[in-house]
Amino acid sequence: MSDKQEKMQNQLDNVKFINPEEYTEEELQSLTKLYSESFRDIKEDEIIQGTIVGIHGDNVVIDVGYKTDGTIPKSEFSATEEIKIGNKVDIVIESFEDEDGNLVLSKKRADFLKVWSRVLKAYENDEVIQGKILKRIKGGMVVDLMGIEAFLPGSQIDIRPVRDFDAFVGQTMDFKIVKVNIPTENIVVSHKVLIEETISDQRKEILDKLEKGQILEGIVKAITDFGVFVDLGGVDGLIHITDLSWGRINHPSEVVKLDEKIKVVVTDFDKEKKRISLSLKQLMPHPWENIDEKYKVGDKVSGRVVSLTDYGAFIEIEKGIEGLIHISEMSWTQHISHPSQFVSMGQIVEAVILSLDKDEKKISLGMKQLTPDPWQDIVKKYPVGSRHTGIARNLTNFGVFVELEPGVDGLIHISDLSWTKKIRHPGEVVKKGESIEVVVLSVDTEQRKISLGHKQINPNPWDNFESVYAAGTKTEGKVVRIIEKGLIAELPLGVDGFIPATQLSPSKIKNLSYCFPVGTTLELKVVEFDKENKKIVLSALAVLKEKSDEEIAEYITTHKLDKVSVEDIKQADAGKFDSSDFNLYEDRVPPQMPQAPQQESDKAEEKSE
Repeated sequence: MSDKQEKMQNQLDNVKFINPEEYTEEELQSLTKLYSESFRDIKEDEIIQGTIVGIHGDNVVIDVGYKTDGTIPKSEFSATEEIKIGNKVDIVIESFEDEDGNLVLSKKRADFLKVWSRVLKAYENDEVIQGKILKRIKGGMVVDLMGIEAFLPGSQIDIRPVRDFDAFVGQTMDFKIVKVNIPTENIVVSHKVLIEETISDQRKEILDKLEKGQILEGIVKAITDFGVFVDLGGVDGLIHITDLSWGRINHPSEVVKLDEKIKVVVTDFDKEKKRISLSLKQLMPHPWENIDEKYKVGDKVSGRVVSLTDYGAFIEIEKGIEGLIHISEMSWTQHISHPSQFVSMGQIVEAVILSLDKDEKKISLGMKQLTPDPWQDIVKKYPVGSRHTGIARNLTNFGVFVELEPGVDGLIHISDLSWTKKIRHPGEVVKKGESIEVVVLSVDTEQRKISLGHKQINPNPWDNFESVYAAGTKTEGKVVRIIEKGLIAELPLGVDGFIPATQLSPSKIKNLSYCFPVGTTLELKVVEFDKENKKIVLSALAVLKEKSDEEIAEYITTHKLDKVSVEDIKQADAGKFDSSDFNLYEDRVPPQMPQAPQQESDKAEEKSE
């Protein structure tokens, strides 16, 4: 006897029956036994059978063999179930007493537990179970399994990525239960595992028969930046972006679409890792096979700019056929340092074929050849000796580039800027953007160079200097610059002369700028005149030797010459000097104007196929 029955029996023992004298002892014991057996040993949340004993409004009264009856809302019955007194109903006792002391019953919970039992059995036996997809939720779908809601992850619907989840709503499909959480009563199902089981043999057959060069048919499963994944019937293969087309493409979606059926060729595979490399372009003829029949040197073509490098632009004439326009072939006149100055990515341009090498798969193109070469008329327009006014466009250490007209530049070398001044930088004569008068010195149409001069605007003054500054001539000079071995002084006619340090003092001067600062005026005598090298050498000592002792002393004091006496200066050798470090203009050849590297440069050879 259970505890509950024992408790009921104790209660019955204490009951005082009305008219006990009407019953014999045996009858009383029989009635007591019959009453106690009418109660079941029932538990909460356990399916038991009850009997409909009454219907009151929206509630159905159920007798479950307990001391009191319980009720269930009519809403827990399905529309097809008959609610009739005397009918048997499976229910669950959720609680023996609610707040009002009533028995709490649930038919809905009983129905759930019956299905839950069947679901657990299907899970344990790895059975296939059918369900209906009810709705879409975050991460997947909700599936109805015989009245219980289960979760179908989006990744478990199909072996291929699902494009339209909404298309599955309302469909009835087969599933396998892959996970059950008993405490939370959650179920996870999969349709994908059934497909994989079906195609496992097919996958093995494909891998066993796989070989390089084999042509297969597949469906585009996924598109990424680096390539395309193709479903070959349970096995995936990858077409790298470079194997999609003979020509350049920015993204695989330019060639194929999702779910498109395509034919591919196997280029490589690894059975253990199940990696298969595929190619689409190898099923198409190589565009270079008949290139010499399509294009000839001198043909005019058009194409799209697909790549820019430091040395030129690659033009796609057609898919898989590209040519290089070197920067030297873009303009007859402009000095192009980068192709982006002339063309831009994606731009359609016209060009002329300059050379074609089928074996090396290289085409050289030119854009400037589309227009006449302006240099053919340059000699007529800018003859040697003609005068012009140009704009200083660029200043360098060796000279000034002057624009004579748009696209036509000439170079004034630093030695051709002044007849009389030792110019250290062109900026001392002209600033960038300023106008400057020039004379054409030479024109080289082959090298496309024009040499210009600025000093030639005026006559050469050195013919006059020869008489004015003959050796032995006295003059004045103003210190304008201090160099390592002496001073540079400007003479009255604006020409610069050199005063060696040995012609300033008989003893070594430690600091020339201290003794003879810029701006100092000195009495000088010309000790050397070299017209050919445009050199005038001067001496202060040669003048002092003819001065009085007082004047010599004043010179020593004024210029802070330590340890030098009047007698030292009188006995000094005014003919001892070294002027080799002084040339009015450095003896150097004007450099060539910058040119672009040759078209067949090593960089151009780096072009990928």
